This record gives sequence, C-alpha cells and structure tokens, in this order.
Amino acid sequence: MSDLSNKNIVIIGGTTGIGLSSAKAFVAQGARVVVVGRNLDSVTAAAEILGNRAIAISGDATMPHTAVQAIETCVQQFGSFDGLYHVAGGSGRKMGDGPLHELSLEGWNKTFELNVTSLMLSNQAAVQQFLALKKGGTILNMGSVLGFSPSPQYFSTHAYAAAKAAIIGFTRSVAAYYAANNIRVNVIAPALVETPMAKRAAENETILSFIHTKQPLDGGRIGQPADLDGLATYFMSDLSKYTTGQVVAVDGGWSVSEGQF
Repeated sequence: MSDLSNKNIVIIGGTTGIGLSSAKAFVAQGARVVVVGRNLDSVTAAAEILGNRAIAISGDATMPHTAVQAIETCVQQFGSFDGLYHVAGGSGRKMGDGPLHELSLEGWNKTFELNVTSLMLSNQAAVQQFLALKKGGTILNMGSVLGFSPSPQYFSTHAYAAAKAAIIGFTRSVAAYYAANNIRVNVIAPALVETPMAKRAAENETILSFIHTKQPLDGGRIGQPADLDGLATYFMSDLSKYTTGQVVAVDGGWSVSEGQF
C-alpha cells in the first residue's frame, strides 16, 4: 500500500474532477495538500470536503504567480514541499480548437496556454523550490491518450492533441535534466473520464456507445476520476522513487482497442 504520511503535496487544478478525487485519496493516505482552483465556489467546497489537512486557494494556473504562491503556502503552512500534481488544463473547443482545416489561431494559442504554459509554470515553480530546499521530489503531469492515440471520429481537436503530446516531450526532457537532483517527473494519460470538461462527450449516447468498445475494461464504461487515484498516489509516494520520465496510460484499454462506430 502506498503511504503518503508526512508528504506535503500541491495540486494545481485540485478542486474539481480528477484533481479533487486525488486530493481526497492523498489526504486519506496521510498527506497534507494545497489545492488550487479557478472557481471560488469549487475552492470553498473543496476546503469543506478535504478538512483540516488541506488548504484550498483560488488562482488561474496560466498566471506565473499562481503555482509559486501555492508552493510557498505549502512550505509555510506544512513545513516542506514534496510533490506537485498538475491536473489543470482543458479543451479549447469553445475557443476555436478543432480539425486543422477549421482550427483558429486563437484556438491554438489558448489551448496551448491552458494546457502547456500552465504546466510549464507549475513545474518550474516546483523545480525551483526543490532546488532551493536542496531536496528531491516528485512531479506528476496530466497528459491524455489523445497525445499519442488519436480518435478522429469524435475527438478531433488537433491543438489539444498537440498540447498533450508537448507535455510528454517537455516532461521527459525535464526528467532527464533533473534526475541527478533526485527530482522525478512523470505523466499520467487518461482516456475519457467523467469530469466537467468531458460533459459534451459524457452526455452523448453515440460517443458512449463508441466508448463501450474503445474503453472495454470493467464493462466498457467511461472512466471515473477515482480510477486515476491509485497511480497518482504511487507517483506521489516513495514507491516511485526509482521511476522518472515515464508516460502511463490509465485508459480502460483505449490505446490498445480499435473502438467500433
């Protein structure tokens, strides 16, 4: 069993969906957490759910100071900083992402800002703090199976796919550079998970029928945030102390299944 006793963890995008689920799991395993979310209502709700082993703060992950402040809060309130889980990101569909022949420049830029720039900023803040504290630590980044296993019929947002592929290249490069500092950096890559971001797909019966054969594990269902908790806990714990630069899909079989229309 993974043990997070005495671990102090920051979750960027930790007040809803996958991030909140992991925060609950981390606290249950003995960790203290700082969770960051954009929506003030979700921040307030997360604080109530997580209890006195957590601090919930509001912030925009695309702003340079947000992760810095969250990590500084972790050090000041809990005495140290051991791990970062970057979950924040999302679809750029409403901003102009889509198939290449329809993709707008604004959609491209906003999707990269939301998914890649925010992640770079949090990873940078984490590495700088680990180096300042003269200690190792762990970073887990949120990818997607769409970064390496496309699905053209229903998930044709090309900027999003490119952004999630960029996260893999970024993570592996950072992992290589800081391995000697005992800073490990990995990627978790889910398929379709029932979160606020996935509302469009999760409420579409045609897509859910496709998911039944594309994600055939456990009866062919859409993923749930808790499905990612086990691997996230592993990467935040000392069980992963010899693992870095890896991309692990938690996808219900998506990346090895054809899927039927």
